[in-house]
Amino acid sequence: MADTTVDKAPEAVSSAALRRQMLKEFWFYFSENRGAVIGLFVFLILVVVALLAPVIAPHSPFEQYRDAVLIPPIWTEGGRAGYLLGTDPVGRDILSRLIYGAQYSLFIGVFVTTLSLTGGIFVGLIAGYYRGWVDTVIMRLMDIILAFPSLLLALVLVAILGPSLTNGMIAIALTLQPHFVRLTRAAVMAEKTRDYVTAARLAGAGPLRLMFRTILPNCTAPLIVQATLSFSNAILDAAALGFLGMGAQPPAPEWGTMLAEAREFILRAWWVVTFPGLAILVTVLAINLMGDGLRDALDPKLKRS
Repeated sequence: MADTTVDKAPEAVSSAALRRQMLKEFWFYFSENRGAVIGLFVFLILVVVALLAPVIAPHSPFEQYRDAVLIPPIWTEGGRAGYLLGTDPVGRDILSRLIYGAQYSLFIGVFVTTLSLTGGIFVGLIAGYYRGWVDTVIMRLMDIILAFPSLLLALVLVAILGPSLTNGMIAIALTLQPHFVRLTRAAVMAEKTRDYVTAARLAGAGPLRLMFRTILPNCTAPLIVQATLSFSNAILDAAALGFLGMGAQPPAPEWGTMLAEAREFILRAWWVVTFPGLAILVTVLAINLMGDGLRDALDPKLKRS
């Protein structure tokens, strides 16, 4: 009994050391991409801002100040110290709405990516493992979905389901799912013929165990990269749906909806449109830069020597 305990201790230590080594290697390749590091820090700032929105925001995102309609930013003529980035056409503080809008963006990204990733992995595993007519049917369906522009397909689905943030997120998830299906299928087909899979099958492992416990853990690298890129696409598509009036509905402080509400004031109140647009631009760019760094760090073919 004592010998067994002694034997397990070195194994636990070596396992922890291996994990630390893998993390060091990952950070080494990730940090070589300066843009990815900058994107990571910007994304972490966005997360902190979203979590601390009730503390950071100077005003409620819904409160209207009728004596402060279309106040310009503080550094321009006519600006007020109480409204750093100005106010919108109904007197709401733009800075506060941008801060709370970060919560919407993160929630949209997490929800859409989780839904599309989960569904895509499940369908892709079935297609790649069983092949035959099942694979043919699934992949032709994915090809049909990919034949349509993603935003156009999302608009059609939202028009059927009804305009709302929830329906918009579901529609976006369905348009992003084929990318995960194709990636998972290709990875499963490559891994299925490996010796460790054959050994597990000869040891008596069933199809479900082979798919989810044996093959799937070795297919995660490209899926993580695709999930990061899908996260930014989800935010961008949700903003587009909100701008078209098919996503989040007013008075929600979602960045695309803020742009839609300010369309008629573009020429005489530039700040009402500029700051939500910059928020979308910076967020999507930061996440895409992170995705590039993850690709460099996780794909052995792209690791720099």
